[in-house]
Amino acid sequence: MPPIFALVDCNNFYASCERVFNPILRGKPLVVLSNNDGCVVARSNEAKALGIGMGVPEFQIRPLLRAHHVQVFSSNYALYGDMSQRVMETLEQFCPDLEVYSIDEAFLSLVGFERRNLTDYGGQLRRTVKQWTGIPVSVGIAETKTLAKLANRVAKRTPDTNGVFDLLACPERDALLGRIAVEDVWGIGQNHAHMLMQHGITTAFQLRQTDDQWIRKRMGIVGLRLVMELRGVSCLDLEQCPAPKQSLTCSRAFGRHISTLSAMEEAVSTYTSRVAEKLRRERLAATAMTVCLTTNEFKEGPQYSNALTLTLPIVTDSTADLIRCALQGIRAIYRDGYRYKKAGVLLTGLVPAGQTQADLFDDQDRGKSKRLMAALDAVNDRWGAGALRYASSGINKTWQTQFHRRSPAYTTDWNALPVVTA
Repeated sequence: MPPIFALVDCNNFYASCERVFNPILRGKPLVVLSNNDGCVVARSNEAKALGIGMGVPEFQIRPLLRAHHVQVFSSNYALYGDMSQRVMETLEQFCPDLEVYSIDEAFLSLVGFERRNLTDYGGQLRRTVKQWTGIPVSVGIAETKTLAKLANRVAKRTPDTNGVFDLLACPERDALLGRIAVEDVWGIGQNHAHMLMQHGITTAFQLRQTDDQWIRKRMGIVGLRLVMELRGVSCLDLEQCPAPKQSLTCSRAFGRHISTLSAMEEAVSTYTSRVAEKLRRERLAATAMTVCLTTNEFKEGPQYSNALTLTLPIVTDSTADLIRCALQGIRAIYRDGYRYKKAGVLLTGLVPAGQTQADLFDDQDRGKSKRLMAALDAVNDRWGAGALRYASSGINKTWQTQFHRRSPAYTTDWNALPVVTA
């Protein structure tokens, strides 16, 4: 049977999450800021209408925010992650063949649903997600994933569609593709878009009509597959089992500049603990680690940045082993006399944790270490991240990322639940 894909995309996801538990925000301009309340990373439609751009620093638009009473929030990733899981679990009620593409997007396979009116089915899905989670979504339907992305774009930007657009039932497909800029096609990056426009290819329709050999010569096999997708030939299957990750990282800008080695060690230990938790959650182990630090190039004063890659003595997923290695690395590259803005830890050479080879000269009890990590993760899952941590991560973390306008973690913290007095 020919494939049919639906792309479900949450509308203005971060902004929508903030509105679910605070209905007074509906209809008001709203933005969400990045770590340390730096730049705009999400906007409501009302904020977009004011001309607020994505990625613009908050301090540059502060007069605009005040003049129009724009609601400003710090990022609340615990809330957004939990709301994303709720949306995906709701989508599974409609179709078990699902690929979670990102925190706010998922592809569904609608093979076997051909006898249904797919527009009506998409509308039912949309209403259910809104009722069960409070999150508005748009649905694009087509015979390939690339066309489903374009159909979703139409559903989101065309009020007459009521948030659902079935490209399979569209009699004016060529005209529609002719109105979509080539840089808006899924998979077309900035460099390729510039190259295509230089050759007079400015729309999705023109790209679809381009000669195969010309595309393969300039964009490779990946570009050719994209063009085939635009022609309705499915080249990208649903990925229900994502490929194992090749690397994991935790990198943060500090809330306050760090100028002492002890504070830097606390930060690196904290970031290492976080990335170690990710590692165990993916059931992987690392063979190498990179630690890095940098000053703020946008501030006056001496500048310095450096990174160091270390091979781990043994393939491991143990927080203790990883912190030990990270501290060794950061001590080697740290230099006095600088005000550091950011540091990070990157784990590479990832392998399945159950397939690691023991070291003949390793004198540690690895069974005990695994039990300890399991207990550590269980406590933090039950009582919240950081409830149990290594002392090297510090206690009074004056350097930690600042979130001065963060909303409560309504769904993951008992203490953040709203209180109703009857």
